[in-house]
Amino acid sequence: MRIAVVVPCRDDADVLRSCLAALAVQSRPADRVIVVDNDSGDDSVEVARAAGVEVRHESLIGIWPAAAHGYDAALADCDLIARIDADSRPHPDWLQRLEGAFSADPSLGVLTGGAEMYGANALLRYLGEHWYIGGGRFWINLWLGIPLVYGSNFAMRAPIWGRVRTEVDRTNPHIHDDLDLTIRLRRADGVRWDRTLTMPVSARPVMSVRALARRVWRVVPTFAASWPEGAAWRRSRGYPQQSPDEGEAGVSAT
Repeated sequence: MRIAVVVPCRDDADVLRSCLAALAVQSRPADRVIVVDNDSGDDSVEVARAAGVEVRHESLIGIWPAAAHGYDAALADCDLIARIDADSRPHPDWLQRLEGAFSADPSLGVLTGGAEMYGANALLRYLGEHWYIGGGRFWINLWLGIPLVYGSNFAMRAPIWGRVRTEVDRTNPHIHDDLDLTIRLRRADGVRWDRTLTMPVSARPVMSVRALARRVWRVVPTFAASWPEGAAWRRSRGYPQQSPDEGEAGVSAT
């Protein structure tokens, strides 16, 4: 099983360095690490090249354009497309656990996990992990019938991306790319959340009211961009809904 790790990056040289260092010591090395530079003005490209990883450039600013560029590149020769952000610091067994989970279950199409936030006090970390990320997962699962695919910590089989790549709003920089991707998925795709598959990420989304409000507000244009695809009544026809408890049962990636 060949695994590509896609890392969208814009002006994040400092955290990217730590991210790539964590990927370099994985117990199961990535077959490809693709850093998609989103027109950075800092040393992000130099950091990626110094780490010996593949660097691609996406001039259309936005997380969706950058992430989609990387996913497209991975389609050529990889079975699994994994995704983290520049501020992610994957545990050494992250890729090994992903490979084990997908190898053990052919019905598993997308596997996602939660966050372990760093860089803030204990209260902000708790709110970020359980209210911001965890709350989003609960409500999206309740509405869509599948767990929210968390953009800083997930992997999908290449054919999943091959199917939805023309359905997602991939050129829209004003929406949540991971939520837009989730909206295009169905229960039959085998989307699962593993409560033990956590990813250390920066707490910066919850370190200011402005930053948090901006991210929460983006939920509205994300659903608007895909409407009525994200309507619960539409998804329930032919796609059985999944209870929040069932969606959060998760799987253990071994």
